Amino acid sequence: MHELQALGERLLEVDSERLVELALPERLVDAIVQARGITRHEGRRRQLQFIGKLMRDVDPVPLKAALIRWQSGPNRERARFTRLEQWRDRLLNEPDGLARFLEAYPEADRTALSKLVDEAHSERKRGQAPHQSRALFRAIAKIVDAAPLRDAANASSSF
Repeated sequence: MHELQALGERLLEVDSERLVELALPERLVDAIVQARGITRHEGRRRQLQFIGKLMRDVDPVPLKAALIRWQSGPNRERARFTRLEQWRDRLLNEPDGLARFLEAYPEADRTALSKLVDEAHSERKRGQAPHQSRALFRAIAKIVDAAPLRDAANASSSF
């Protein structure tokens, strides 16, 4: 019962659009919406108990899975962004950065990448805004995202 109540409490934090995706009973959705508006401690506690009671009629496994999936989404995107930044920094700061990137992603266009790296270097030397560095980042993202999974796994292990 307490576990279902805690799960119901986590559902209070889910936005309305995602709440609809869960296909919850209408009575439970109404109780969740009502609980969001209750600010007094005792009233909120009782409403959470009521939500826990209504949760008995719902299979908690898909709900937990959806909450975990939604929670881990931003972490994966953050890790992807960090990996792309690391590649950009390696391309700009390491002499063998381009060669290592091309080892990991052989389908990448060496000429285009080399040109972007050179333009980003000259932009840095002139102290200009990092337009070319951003263009390099976008090019890296396109290459990494288009790469087959086996290449991406090899590339992330080369760090």
